[in-house]
Amino acid sequence: MNQTTKTFAFYGSIFMALAVAFGAFGAHGLKSMISPDMLVIFHTGVEYHFYHALGLFAVAFVAHSNDTKQVKIAGYLMIFGILIFSGSLYILSITGIKWLGAITPIGGTGFIVAWVMLALALRKS
Repeated sequence: MNQTTKTFAFYGSIFMALAVAFGAFGAHGLKSMISPDMLVIFHTGVEYHFYHALGLFAVAFVAHSNDTKQVKIAGYLMIFGILIFSGSLYILSITGIKWLGAITPIGGTGFIVAWVMLALALRKS
């Protein structure tokens, strides 16, 4: 197993554990503390967090046989996207700081570019 595969499988595992923890926190801890609208926003953060934590395993799988710069960029953009997209939604929903909604699309763009980079890496291989 190469280092890129290990790196993104490791990050995928960590981010999956965090997604489960945040999901449980949202379902049980936040339910009575924030409005239903804010809970929906929090849930959206958790949902995309899960998808892209799994995406990190896809990156690790591809990196096993195609350890290229594009694959690494895809993985780091997924991490960036989780932190910015999901992170901004978590903080927005808990604090109500509305301007955080303006940075959420930056993380979403990171997700999109990550998947395109992974597709390009696969096409080249």
